[in-house]
Amino acid sequence: MNKKTNVLVFPCGAESALEIHIALKDIMNMRLVGASGREDHGRMVYENYYGDFPNISEPEFIDKLNDLIEKESIDLILPTHDTVLVFMAKNADKIKTKVAVPGLRQAEICRSKKKIYDLFKDYDFCPIVFHSIDDVKEYPVYVKLDEGQGSKGAFILRDKKTFDELKDPENYVITEFLPGEELTIDCFTDRHGNLQFVGPRIRKRVFDGVCVNSETVEATDEIKTIGKIVSDQIGIRGSWYFQLKRDQNGKYKLLEASNKIAGNMNVFRGLGVNFPMLMVYDYLDYDVQVFSNDYVLEGERALYSRYNARFEYDTIYIDFDDTITKNGKVNANVMQFIYHQKNKGRIIKLITKHKHDIFQTLESLAIHKGIFDEIIHLKMEDDKYKFIKETEKVIFVDNAFGERLAIKKHLNLPVFDVDALPTLIDWRE
Repeated sequence: MNKKTNVLVFPCGAESALEIHIALKDIMNMRLVGASGREDHGRMVYENYYGDFPNISEPEFIDKLNDLIEKESIDLILPTHDTVLVFMAKNADKIKTKVAVPGLRQAEICRSKKKIYDLFKDYDFCPIVFHSIDDVKEYPVYVKLDEGQGSKGAFILRDKKTFDELKDPENYVITEFLPGEELTIDCFTDRHGNLQFVGPRIRKRVFDGVCVNSETVEATDEIKTIGKIVSDQIGIRGSWYFQLKRDQNGKYKLLEASNKIAGNMNVFRGLGVNFPMLMVYDYLDYDVQVFSNDYVLEGERALYSRYNARFEYDTIYIDFDDTITKNGKVNANVMQFIYHQKNKGRIIKLITKHKHDIFQTLESLAIHKGIFDEIIHLKMEDDKYKFIKETEKVIFVDNAFGERLAIKKHLNLPVFDVDALPTLIDWRE
Protein backbone atom coordinates (compact mmCIF):
# COMPACT_ATOMS: atom_id res chain seq x y z
CA MET A 1 0.00 0.00 0.00
CA ASN A 2 1.92 2.99 -1.26
CA LYS A 3 -0.70 5.71 -1.02
CA LYS A 4 -2.67 6.69 2.04
CA THR A 5 -5.80 4.65 2.66
CA ASN A 6 -8.63 6.98 3.64
CA VAL A 7 -10.89 5.38 6.24
CA LEU A 8 -14.22 6.91 7.26
CA VAL A 9 -15.41 6.07 10.78
CA PHE A 10 -19.16 6.60 11.27
CA PRO A 11 -20.39 7.50 13.79
CA CYS A 12 -17.04 8.53 15.23
CA GLY A 13 -17.78 9.48 18.86
CA ALA A 14 -18.68 6.14 20.44
CA GLU A 15 -16.20 4.09 22.49
CA SER A 16 -15.61 1.70 19.61
CA ALA A 17 -14.89 4.63 17.26
CA LEU A 18 -12.41 6.07 19.74
CA GLU A 19 -10.66 2.70 19.89
CA ILE A 20 -10.49 2.70 16.08
CA HIS A 21 -8.90 6.14 16.21
CA ILE A 22 -6.23 5.07 18.70
CA ALA A 23 -5.54 1.87 16.77
CA LEU A 24 -5.18 3.48 13.34
CA LYS A 25 -3.95 7.06 13.85
CA ASP A 26 -0.27 6.07 13.92
CA ILE A 27 -0.43 3.59 11.04
CA MET A 28 1.77 5.31 8.47
CA ASN A 29 -0.32 4.55 5.40
CA MET A 30 -3.76 5.29 6.86
CA ARG A 31 -5.66 8.55 7.11
CA LEU A 32 -8.75 8.83 9.29
CA VAL A 33 -11.93 10.79 8.68
CA GLY A 34 -14.66 10.92 11.32
CA ALA A 35 -18.32 11.86 10.93
CA SER A 36 -21.26 11.89 13.33
CA GLY A 37 -24.88 12.93 13.33
CA ARG A 38 -24.32 15.07 16.40
CA GLU A 39 -21.51 16.90 18.14
CA ASP A 40 -19.64 14.26 20.12
CA HIS A 41 -16.20 13.36 21.42
CA GLY A 42 -15.07 12.51 17.92
CA ARG A 43 -14.50 16.20 17.23
CA MET A 44 -11.81 16.21 19.92
CA VAL A 45 -9.71 13.44 18.36
CA TYR A 46 -10.47 13.30 14.63
CA GLU A 47 -8.56 16.03 12.79
CA ASN A 48 -10.75 15.45 9.74
CA TYR A 49 -14.14 15.69 11.41
CA TYR A 50 -17.65 16.24 10.05
CA GLY A 51 -20.30 16.93 12.67
CA ASP A 52 -24.05 17.45 12.32
CA PHE A 53 -24.14 14.75 9.66
CA PRO A 54 -27.66 13.67 8.65
CA ASN A 55 -29.23 10.73 10.44
CA ILE A 56 -29.43 7.52 8.43
CA SER A 57 -33.25 7.90 8.52
CA GLU A 58 -33.10 11.22 6.66
CA PRO A 59 -33.58 11.07 2.86
CA GLU A 60 -30.46 13.11 2.09
CA PHE A 61 -28.13 10.83 4.05
CA ILE A 62 -26.86 8.77 1.09
CA ASP A 63 -26.22 11.87 -1.03
CA LYS A 64 -24.35 13.59 1.82
CA LEU A 65 -22.36 10.42 2.48
CA ASN A 66 -21.37 10.11 -1.18
CA ASP A 67 -20.38 13.78 -1.26
CA LEU A 68 -18.08 13.13 1.70
CA ILE A 69 -16.72 9.97 0.10
CA GLU A 70 -15.81 11.94 -3.02
CA LYS A 71 -14.40 14.93 -1.14
CA GLU A 72 -12.14 12.84 1.12
CA SER A 73 -11.44 10.04 -1.39
CA ILE A 74 -12.74 7.45 1.09
CA ASP A 75 -11.50 3.90 0.44
CA LEU A 76 -13.44 2.17 3.22
CA ILE A 77 -16.16 2.93 5.76
CA LEU A 78 -16.00 1.41 9.25
CA PRO A 79 -19.52 1.57 10.73
CA THR A 80 -19.52 1.54 14.55
CA HIS A 81 -23.18 0.88 15.31
CA ASP A 82 -25.22 -2.22 14.47
CA THR A 83 -28.15 -0.20 13.09
CA VAL A 84 -25.77 1.71 10.82
CA LEU A 85 -24.28 -1.61 9.66
CA VAL A 86 -27.73 -2.85 8.67
CA PHE A 87 -28.55 0.40 6.86
CA MET A 88 -25.29 0.45 4.92
CA ALA A 89 -25.63 -3.23 4.04
CA LYS A 90 -29.11 -2.52 2.63
CA ASN A 91 -27.80 0.42 0.63
CA ALA A 92 -24.39 -0.94 -0.35
CA ASP A 93 -25.14 -0.53 -4.07
CA LYS A 94 -25.82 3.19 -3.54
CA ILE A 95 -22.71 3.92 -1.46
CA LYS A 96 -19.74 4.84 -3.64
CA THR A 97 -17.06 3.00 -1.70
CA LYS A 98 -16.51 -0.20 0.25
CA VAL A 99 -18.22 -0.72 3.60
CA ALA A 100 -16.81 -3.08 6.23
CA VAL A 101 -19.86 -5.31 6.47
CA PRO A 102 -20.03 -8.81 4.93
CA GLY A 103 -23.67 -8.56 3.83
CA LEU A 104 -27.23 -7.70 4.80
CA ARG A 105 -28.02 -11.15 6.20
CA GLN A 106 -25.03 -11.04 8.52
CA ALA A 107 -25.79 -7.49 9.65
CA GLU A 108 -29.43 -8.30 10.42
CA ILE A 109 -28.56 -11.46 12.35
CA CYS A 110 -26.04 -9.60 14.51
CA ARG A 111 -28.54 -6.77 15.10
CA SER A 112 -31.34 -9.04 16.37
CA LYS A 113 -31.07 -11.43 19.30
CA LYS A 114 -34.24 -13.14 18.12
CA LYS A 115 -32.63 -13.91 14.78
CA ILE A 116 -29.35 -15.05 16.25
CA TYR A 117 -31.08 -17.36 18.73
CA ASP A 118 -33.25 -18.75 15.95
CA LEU A 119 -30.15 -19.43 13.85
CA PHE A 120 -28.46 -21.38 16.66
CA LYS A 121 -31.55 -22.96 18.25
CA ASP A 122 -30.36 -26.49 17.47
CA TYR A 123 -26.95 -26.00 19.11
CA ASP A 124 -26.39 -26.83 22.76
CA PHE A 125 -24.72 -23.45 23.39
CA CYS A 126 -27.93 -21.59 22.54
CA PRO A 127 -29.77 -20.50 25.71
CA ILE A 128 -33.34 -21.51 26.37
CA VAL A 129 -35.57 -18.87 24.76
CA PHE A 130 -39.15 -18.30 25.91
CA HIS A 131 -41.33 -17.07 23.06
CA SER A 132 -44.01 -15.87 25.46
CA ILE A 133 -44.03 -14.82 29.10
CA ASP A 134 -46.70 -17.45 29.61
CA ASP A 135 -44.12 -20.12 28.73
CA VAL A 136 -42.04 -19.20 31.78
CA LYS A 137 -42.73 -21.66 34.59
CA GLU A 138 -39.83 -20.79 36.88
CA TYR A 139 -38.22 -17.48 37.78
CA PRO A 140 -35.87 -15.69 37.58
CA VAL A 141 -35.34 -15.34 33.83
CA TYR A 142 -33.35 -12.79 31.87
CA VAL A 143 -34.97 -10.14 29.69
CA LYS A 144 -33.18 -7.96 27.15
CA LEU A 145 -33.97 -5.82 24.14
CA ASP A 146 -34.06 -7.63 20.81
CA GLU A 147 -32.07 -4.78 19.27
CA GLY A 148 -29.82 -3.34 21.93
CA GLN A 149 -26.16 -2.68 22.70
CA GLY A 150 -24.40 -4.50 25.52
CA SER A 151 -26.56 -4.88 28.61
CA LYS A 152 -28.53 -1.66 28.17
CA GLY A 153 -32.21 -2.26 28.82
CA ALA A 154 -31.55 -5.76 30.14
CA PHE A 155 -32.66 -6.98 33.55
CA ILE A 156 -33.38 -10.02 35.67
CA LEU A 157 -37.12 -10.74 35.68
CA ARG A 158 -38.48 -12.21 38.90
CA ASP A 159 -42.24 -12.14 38.23
CA LYS A 160 -44.73 -11.96 35.37
CA LYS A 161 -46.28 -8.72 36.60
CA THR A 162 -43.11 -6.73 35.94
CA PHE A 163 -42.98 -7.97 32.35
CA ASP A 164 -46.65 -7.16 31.75
CA GLU A 165 -45.97 -3.57 32.80
CA LEU A 166 -43.39 -3.03 30.04
CA LYS A 167 -44.54 -0.53 27.43
CA ASP A 168 -43.25 -2.56 24.48
CA PRO A 169 -42.86 -6.20 25.60
CA GLU A 170 -42.73 -7.40 21.97
CA ASN A 171 -39.32 -5.73 21.62
CA TYR A 172 -37.79 -7.90 24.35
CA VAL A 173 -36.32 -11.39 24.36
CA ILE A 174 -36.81 -13.71 27.33
CA THR A 175 -34.11 -16.29 28.01
CA GLU A 176 -33.05 -18.58 30.80
CA PHE A 177 -31.17 -16.88 33.62
CA LEU A 178 -27.43 -17.51 33.34
CA PRO A 179 -25.76 -17.02 36.73
CA GLY A 180 -22.16 -17.80 35.80
CA GLU A 181 -19.06 -16.11 34.43
CA GLU A 182 -19.48 -13.87 31.39
CA LEU A 183 -16.91 -13.55 28.60
CA THR A 184 -16.52 -11.42 25.54
CA ILE A 185 -14.55 -13.15 22.82
CA ASP A 186 -12.81 -10.91 20.28
CA CYS A 187 -12.29 -12.63 16.94
CA PHE A 188 -10.94 -12.16 13.46
CA THR A 189 -12.21 -14.08 10.44
CA ASP A 190 -10.43 -13.34 7.18
CA ARG A 191 -12.00 -12.87 3.75
CA HIS A 192 -11.49 -16.55 2.99
CA GLY A 193 -13.63 -17.57 5.97
CA ASN A 194 -10.74 -18.67 8.18
CA LEU A 195 -11.20 -17.88 11.87
CA GLN A 196 -7.65 -16.77 12.63
CA PHE A 197 -7.98 -15.44 16.16
CA VAL A 198 -10.17 -16.16 19.18
CA GLY A 199 -9.43 -13.99 22.23
CA PRO A 200 -11.62 -14.28 25.33
CA ARG A 201 -11.67 -11.61 28.03
CA ILE A 202 -13.56 -11.51 31.32
CA ARG A 203 -16.03 -8.67 31.75
CA LYS A 204 -15.05 -7.98 35.35
CA ARG A 205 -16.99 -4.75 35.78
CA VAL A 206 -19.72 -3.13 33.68
CA PHE A 207 -20.96 0.46 33.93
CA ASP A 208 -24.04 1.69 32.06
CA GLY A 209 -23.90 -1.29 29.73
CA VAL A 210 -20.21 -0.77 28.89
CA CYS A 211 -17.41 -3.02 30.14
CA VAL A 212 -14.92 -0.85 32.04
CA ASN A 213 -12.64 -3.60 33.35
CA SER A 214 -11.63 -6.66 31.40
CA GLU A 215 -8.85 -9.22 31.54
CA THR A 216 -7.63 -11.65 28.92
CA VAL A 217 -8.09 -15.37 29.60
CA GLU A 218 -7.20 -18.60 27.82
CA ALA A 219 -9.22 -19.65 24.79
CA THR A 220 -10.43 -23.14 25.67
CA ASP A 221 -11.45 -25.74 23.09
CA GLU A 222 -15.09 -25.14 24.04
CA ILE A 223 -14.79 -21.41 23.32
CA LYS A 224 -12.90 -21.98 20.06
CA THR A 225 -15.48 -24.49 18.86
CA ILE A 226 -18.37 -22.12 19.54
CA GLY A 227 -16.49 -19.29 17.85
CA LYS A 228 -15.89 -21.35 14.71
CA ILE A 229 -19.56 -22.37 14.49
CA VAL A 230 -20.77 -18.79 15.02
CA SER A 231 -18.33 -17.46 12.41
CA ASP A 232 -19.26 -20.09 9.82
CA GLN A 233 -23.02 -20.08 10.36
CA ILE A 234 -23.39 -16.30 10.26
CA GLY A 235 -20.81 -15.85 7.52
CA ILE A 236 -18.85 -13.22 9.39
CA ARG A 237 -15.88 -11.40 7.92
CA GLY A 238 -13.31 -9.16 9.54
CA SER A 239 -13.08 -8.20 13.20
CA TRP A 240 -16.01 -9.21 15.36
CA TYR A 241 -16.94 -10.44 18.81
CA PHE A 242 -19.42 -12.65 20.59
CA GLN A 243 -20.41 -13.06 24.22
CA LEU A 244 -20.85 -16.16 26.35
CA LYS A 245 -22.15 -16.74 29.86
CA ARG A 246 -22.14 -19.89 31.95
CA ASP A 247 -25.42 -21.52 32.91
CA GLN A 248 -26.08 -23.12 36.30
CA ASN A 249 -24.26 -26.25 35.15
CA GLY A 250 -21.15 -24.33 34.12
CA LYS A 251 -21.75 -24.64 30.36
CA TYR A 252 -21.27 -21.58 28.15
CA LYS A 253 -24.34 -20.18 26.40
CA LEU A 254 -24.38 -17.61 23.61
CA LEU A 255 -25.57 -14.09 24.46
CA GLU A 256 -24.96 -12.20 21.21
CA ALA A 257 -22.53 -11.55 18.36
CA SER A 258 -21.57 -8.38 16.54
CA ASN A 259 -19.66 -7.86 13.30
CA LYS A 260 -17.88 -4.67 14.32
CA ILE A 261 -15.09 -3.31 16.51
CA ALA A 262 -15.59 -3.27 20.28
CA GLY A 263 -14.05 -0.62 22.52
CA ASN A 264 -12.43 -3.21 24.78
CA MET A 265 -10.59 -4.83 21.90
CA ASN A 266 -7.83 -2.52 23.11
CA VAL A 267 -6.62 -5.19 25.54
CA PHE A 268 -5.73 -7.50 22.67
CA ARG A 269 -4.25 -4.58 20.76
CA GLY A 270 -1.90 -4.37 23.74
CA LEU A 271 -0.93 -7.96 23.00
CA GLY A 272 -0.29 -7.25 19.33
CA VAL A 273 -3.69 -7.85 17.71
CA ASN A 274 -4.84 -4.60 16.11
CA PHE A 275 -8.42 -5.45 15.17
CA PRO A 276 -9.24 -2.18 13.33
CA MET A 277 -6.08 -2.52 11.23
CA LEU A 278 -6.90 -6.15 10.43
CA MET A 279 -10.42 -5.10 9.45
CA VAL A 280 -9.15 -2.45 7.03
CA TYR A 281 -6.56 -4.67 5.38
CA ASP A 282 -9.00 -7.56 5.01
CA TYR A 283 -11.69 -5.43 3.38
CA LEU A 284 -9.09 -4.03 1.00
CA ASP A 285 -8.47 -7.68 0.02
CA TYR A 286 -5.06 -8.09 1.57
CA ASP A 287 -4.14 -11.42 3.12
CA VAL A 288 -3.18 -11.03 6.77
CA GLN A 289 -1.76 -13.27 9.47
CA VAL A 290 -2.61 -12.86 13.14
CA PHE A 291 -0.35 -13.64 16.10
CA SER A 292 -0.19 -12.27 19.63
CA ASN A 293 1.84 -12.20 22.81
CA ASP A 294 0.66 -14.78 25.30
CA TYR A 295 0.67 -13.08 28.71
CA VAL A 296 -2.40 -11.89 30.65
CA LEU A 297 -3.37 -8.24 30.20
CA GLU A 298 -5.96 -6.36 32.25
CA GLY A 299 -7.64 -3.25 30.88
CA GLU A 300 -9.24 -0.60 33.09
CA ARG A 301 -11.31 2.15 31.49
CA ALA A 302 -12.49 5.48 32.87
CA LEU A 303 -13.72 8.78 31.52
CA TYR A 304 -10.87 10.63 29.81
CA SER A 305 -11.11 14.36 29.27
CA ARG A 306 -9.96 16.29 26.21
CA TYR A 307 -10.23 20.04 25.86
CA ASN A 308 -10.68 22.88 23.42
CA ALA A 309 -8.77 25.94 24.63
CA ARG A 310 -10.32 28.94 22.88
CA PHE A 311 -7.38 31.33 22.80
CA GLU A 312 -4.29 31.78 20.65
CA TYR A 313 -0.65 31.64 21.66
CA ASP A 314 2.60 31.07 19.80
CA THR A 315 5.25 31.40 22.55
CA ILE A 316 5.68 29.32 25.71
CA TYR A 317 7.92 30.17 28.67
CA ILE A 318 8.40 27.08 30.82
CA ASP A 319 10.19 26.45 34.12
CA PHE A 320 12.59 23.55 34.70
CA ASP A 321 12.86 22.33 38.32
CA ASP A 322 9.71 20.45 39.42
CA THR A 323 8.04 21.41 36.15
CA ILE A 324 9.97 19.61 33.42
CA THR A 325 11.43 17.46 36.19
CA LYS A 326 9.68 15.53 38.94
CA ASN A 327 11.59 14.09 41.89
CA GLY A 328 14.81 14.69 40.00
CA LYS A 329 13.68 12.74 36.93
CA VAL A 330 12.13 13.79 33.64
CA ASN A 331 8.37 14.34 33.80
CA ALA A 332 7.32 12.39 30.71
CA ASN A 333 3.89 14.04 30.61
CA VAL A 334 5.45 17.49 30.40
CA MET A 335 7.84 16.33 27.69
CA GLN A 336 4.84 15.12 25.72
CA PHE A 337 3.40 18.62 26.03
CA ILE A 338 6.68 20.21 24.90
CA TYR A 339 7.06 17.99 21.84
CA HIS A 340 3.40 18.50 20.97
CA GLN A 341 3.84 22.28 21.06
CA LYS A 342 7.05 22.06 19.05
CA ASN A 343 5.24 20.04 16.40
CA LYS A 344 2.66 22.82 16.29
CA GLY A 345 5.43 25.27 15.44
CA ARG A 346 5.30 27.21 18.69
CA ILE A 347 8.35 28.87 20.25
CA ILE A 348 9.49 27.25 23.51
CA LYS A 349 11.69 29.16 25.93
CA LEU A 350 13.16 27.57 29.04
CA ILE A 351 13.26 30.05 31.93
CA THR A 352 14.85 28.67 35.08
CA LYS A 353 16.65 29.45 38.33
CA HIS A 354 18.31 26.03 38.33
CA LYS A 355 21.17 26.14 40.83
CA HIS A 356 23.51 23.93 38.76
CA ASP A 357 24.79 24.15 35.20
CA ILE A 358 21.50 23.83 33.28
CA PHE A 359 23.22 22.47 30.16
CA GLN A 360 24.94 19.70 32.11
CA THR A 361 21.68 18.83 33.85
CA LEU A 362 19.81 18.69 30.54
CA GLU A 363 22.47 16.39 29.13
CA SER A 364 22.40 14.13 32.20
CA LEU A 365 18.63 13.75 31.80
CA ALA A 366 18.93 13.10 28.03
CA ILE A 367 16.98 16.27 27.20
CA HIS A 368 18.44 17.88 24.11
CA LYS A 369 18.97 21.60 24.50
CA GLY A 370 17.82 22.08 20.92
CA ILE A 371 14.22 21.44 21.91
CA PHE A 372 14.22 24.96 23.35
CA ASP A 373 14.35 28.04 21.14
CA GLU A 374 16.00 29.92 24.01
CA ILE A 375 17.35 29.02 27.43
CA ILE A 376 17.17 31.80 30.02
CA HIS A 377 19.21 30.92 33.12
CA LEU A 378 18.43 33.32 35.98
CA LYS A 379 19.83 34.02 39.40
CA MET A 380 17.74 33.03 42.41
CA GLU A 381 16.97 36.68 43.18
CA ASP A 382 15.79 37.52 39.66
CA ASP A 383 12.13 38.12 38.85
CA LYS A 384 11.01 35.99 35.93
CA TYR A 385 8.43 38.48 34.74
CA LYS A 386 11.19 40.98 33.93
CA PHE A 387 12.70 38.56 31.38
CA ILE A 388 9.54 37.90 29.38
CA LYS A 389 9.68 40.12 26.32
CA GLU A 390 6.45 39.26 24.55
CA THR A 391 3.15 40.82 25.61
CA GLU A 392 0.72 38.96 23.32
CA LYS A 393 0.12 35.34 22.40
CA VAL A 394 2.44 34.09 25.13
CA ILE A 395 1.84 31.72 28.06
CA PHE A 396 3.82 30.86 31.18
CA VAL A 397 4.20 27.38 32.74
CA ASP A 398 5.64 26.96 36.24
CA ASN A 399 4.89 24.69 39.18
CA ALA A 400 5.52 27.52 41.68
CA PHE A 401 2.42 29.45 42.68
CA GLY A 402 4.42 32.57 43.54
CA GLU A 403 5.99 32.70 40.07
CA ARG A 404 2.62 32.27 38.37
CA LEU A 405 1.08 34.95 40.60
CA ALA A 406 3.83 37.44 39.75
CA ILE A 407 3.43 36.85 36.02
CA LYS A 408 -0.33 37.23 36.25
CA LYS A 409 -0.01 40.39 38.39
CA HIS A 410 2.66 42.17 36.33
CA LEU A 411 2.01 40.92 32.79
CA ASN A 412 -1.54 39.52 32.96
CA LEU A 413 -0.58 36.49 30.87
CA PRO A 414 -2.23 33.06 30.93
CA VAL A 415 -0.36 30.94 33.50
CA PHE A 416 -0.42 27.18 34.02
CA ASP A 417 0.72 24.61 36.54
CA VAL A 418 1.75 21.16 35.33
CA ASP A 419 -1.64 19.62 36.07
CA ALA A 420 -3.33 21.95 33.54
CA LEU A 421 -1.07 21.12 30.57
CA PRO A 422 -3.41 18.44 29.10
CA THR A 423 -5.93 21.23 28.45
CA LEU A 424 -3.45 22.70 25.96
CA ILE A 425 -2.95 19.57 23.89
CA ASP A 426 -4.80 19.22 20.59
CA TRP A 427 -5.51 15.49 20.31
CA ARG A 428 -6.93 15.63 16.79
CA GLU A 429 -5.13 13.35 14.33
